[in-house]
Amino acid sequence: MGVIVDMPEEFFVYLDRLEEKVDGGDPHATRVLAYVTAALADLAALEEPPVAETPGLKQVRQSGRYPVWRTSHPYDEAVAVRVICWFPPGSDVVVVALFAGDKARMGDVFYNSVGPRADVAIERWIKETEGEHDE
Repeated sequence: MGVIVDMPEEFFVYLDRLEEKVDGGDPHATRVLAYVTAALADLAALEEPPVAETPGLKQVRQSGRYPVWRTSHPYDEAVAVRVICWFPPGSDVVVVALFAGDKARMGDVFYNSVGPRADVAIERWIKETEGEHDE
């Protein structure tokens, strides 16, 4: 059995808005959703939390209080999707903390804010799921 992918409620809201754009025919949103879906599937396919980097999963050097990882996909000049996630110690859960739908436009500005933003999202997830998962 692999890891369980979970996320704060606001990420589900974001996915709903993205799907609405896709349903409306937005080609950019379609690409972003495809990469997000693939990233979530890759995370769900993990047998256990990572101990080393892979081409599609790397540690984020700019982590804050919680050590976070990022997914990546093959180069696409129009879109660079990054899903930032945290693996709670001693758990079979991976928490999606942040998401960059277009890092290609944001560049390194995105990574400069990852630590504090991920910390807030992770703490929100911890409060939302109190008692549901071992931490």
